[in-house]
Amino acid sequence: MTLPTSYQKVPGLIMAISSAIFWGISGTCAQYLFEEKQVDPAWLVTWRMILAGAILVIFSIASEKKIAFEIWRKPKNAIKLVLFGLLGMVAVQFTYFYSISLSNAATATILQYIGPVFVVAFYAFKNKKWPILAEYAALTLALTGTFLLVTHGSLEELVISEKAIFWGILSALALAFYTIQPVGLLRTFSPAAVTGWGMLVGGVFFSLFTQPWELSGSWDSGTISAFAYIVIFGTVIAFYFFLKSVTIIGATFASLLCSVEPLAAALTAVFWLNVSFFAMDWIGTLLILLTVVVLTLSKEKK
Repeated sequence: MTLPTSYQKVPGLIMAISSAIFWGISGTCAQYLFEEKQVDPAWLVTWRMILAGAILVIFSIASEKKIAFEIWRKPKNAIKLVLFGLLGMVAVQFTYFYSISLSNAATATILQYIGPVFVVAFYAFKNKKWPILAEYAALTLALTGTFLLVTHGSLEELVISEKAIFWGILSALALAFYTIQPVGLLRTFSPAAVTGWGMLVGGVFFSLFTQPWELSGSWDSGTISAFAYIVIFGTVIAFYFFLKSVTIIGATFASLLCSVEPLAAALTAVFWLNVSFFAMDWIGTLLILLTVVVLTLSKEKK
């Protein structure tokens, strides 16, 4: 993989890293809302998807005009979009935030980063091909990193609850589905349209169960700031920056730089919310991040 070195590529590098940092910090903001302000995870997910989805749809309409609605014209595409909204967006958002509420932003974000391993496993099964050596190495790194993260190397006890582990792994599976399912739509329609409509559909559907019109938690300036950050910086701007960086430095390198996200979540959780993160946690984090690096570089090589 040739690294972008031209000065024209610098804005792309900054945008890719910034999007990852914004995503990571949004996880810590969610932890703050759950622990300090007693905001319900399902309530937060609903409003995040509705508001961010509406903003992205408006952006898509403003930039693409009528094309933004083309995704609804064919029933086949409409069904795929609804499934993406319900089984992709709702699943990945809720499992991630609920995992945060059971553990912390750092652990939940790192566990979710096992998702690419499930993507590799899916395509290996679909294409009836054994994984290549690099993918086996990535699997080993992911399993070892996860083991250290949840046990600190001890075979006798867990350092986070079994429920937190379950929802963290479920979050990784949801991320894998979220990555694979909309590929067909993204070949035809813009990411802003697919993601925006998916969020809006998922948020409206989820609202039938979460009753978002009833305010959740204790609200003050801190609550408003954290909530606004999650919607604006942690969703809309992060998404826009990432897409823009892909056009400048390419999808492979942009995705690789997004490995900064778990580090951003870990550092902000440690220094802002005083989350305990030990040597084994950092080693486990490093191994899981190496998983992303190995898979990204092996994909580029192929």
